[in-house]
Amino acid sequence: MPVDKTTASERSPLTLLRIPDIRKVPRADWLQLVRFLAVGISGYVVNLLVFWIATASGAHYIPAAIVAFAVAWMNNFLLNRHWTFRRADEAMVNQGLRYLLVCLVALGANLIILHVLVDAGLAELYAQAIAIILVTPLSYLLSRRWSFR
Repeated sequence: MPVDKTTASERSPLTLLRIPDIRKVPRADWLQLVRFLAVGISGYVVNLLVFWIATASGAHYIPAAIVAFAVAWMNNFLLNRHWTFRRADEAMVNQGLRYLLVCLVALGANLIILHVLVDAGLAELYAQAIAIILVTPLSYLLSRRWSFR
């Protein structure tokens, strides 16, 4: 049985959120970040479009955000799995569940930010746009280090 040589601090959940030293990040990691952002932009457009359609149809902004999240999640999972992280070698269900958990954490943060911004008087669509942008770094770190490891 192989010996686990990682230290307790390396196994800590907080390690997932550690910001990398940008001076030591290899070029391939920067390209991966660019692909993640491209996928994110496509998911951002999908999310806002579904959110706009739902709210324009009379839905409350919170359920509209949840529906928009679900549609964008499917888009982003498939693109991130096959293009960004190129990790189609692992079982889709396992990866999908980890990615779903990461996205649910991001959704929770998004809904909190969305509610605070709407409560502060910002238009719902603008508040959703800002909330998505603010949650993106958290989503990338957790996706890279846990969902698609």
